[in-house]
Amino acid sequence: MPEMRSGTVASWEQLSPTLASFRLAPQAPLRFPAYAAGQYIALRRENCRLTRRVAGPDGRPRYVPDLDDRGRQKRGPVTHAYSIASAPFQTARDGQLEFLVVLEIADALGRFTESLFEAEERVGGPLAYVERTAGDFTLARRAAGVPHVLMVATGTGLAPFASMVRELDHDAFEGRPVPWAVTLLFANRTPPELAFHEQLAGIAAAGRFDFLYVPAVSRPGATSDPALGAGRAGNLLRQVLGLPLREEEALAEARAAGVDTAPAATALERATRPRLPASVDGGALRARIDAARTVVLTCGNPDAMDDVRRISERIGLRFEREEW
Repeated sequence: MPEMRSGTVASWEQLSPTLASFRLAPQAPLRFPAYAAGQYIALRRENCRLTRRVAGPDGRPRYVPDLDDRGRQKRGPVTHAYSIASAPFQTARDGQLEFLVVLEIADALGRFTESLFEAEERVGGPLAYVERTAGDFTLARRAAGVPHVLMVATGTGLAPFASMVRELDHDAFEGRPVPWAVTLLFANRTPPELAFHEQLAGIAAAGRFDFLYVPAVSRPGATSDPALGAGRAGNLLRQVLGLPLREEEALAEARAAGVDTAPAATALERATRPRLPASVDGGALRARIDAARTVVLTCGNPDAMDDVRRISERIGLRFEREEW
């Protein structure tokens, strides 16, 4: 069995009240285990508010506070796996791992992330990890033999793609061939939540390999910056491919089923209309997404990944998603 090791939070960058990136350093003289871009590692916190899983009224799982016999929320250790955002070359050079985390707020505060975000002194604080990296969401496993990779990321789902793109850029810088053309479509709610934006834009501008970066924000009115697109990731992809918005599709489905269309109509009215960044040519982007030569990799919000799957099935794209 892999051993539990002690680490220290080496840096913490707050991107929004609920989103942060941080770096983890191992206890000297240890080094982190080797990994491939796209893999994950399990982290552990010892004093977390515990929750338990229950079935909600709609049958979907919910998480509610796990209370003791006095009605107080129990506290204890929680282990949670996170995709590694740093590239393998960065970890080999700096000896640290980088992560992108969101404060999970649903029926109850997320057990692991709540303990991270509430820490009074995050930098220098302890954080344990399992001495094993794992996962097959890698380019070697999911994109072998395919010349174009379309990455669709939402929220913290950017992490494995940030690792992949950084590593490919480093390979190209070192003179090693990059066997893929890569398109990264990344959407989050607001501009500050577009993690690693400047780095990714810089990699695209450097042109060391065939990389197209398409950033967008989904919250209505979040930006007027022409360098950023607008809309949810799935709807942005739908626009490029000439497909109806997901909300338009849902409204048509409700009408066809003869059910109440009001919720779907309201969702359509509130949806942010998709718009590509000014520098991205929609026709050229569409030409890159050749079903015979493209694999779609997606990570992030489950509903968003489901929509990318629907889009892929509609036009015959090979589809791969991160699930663990």
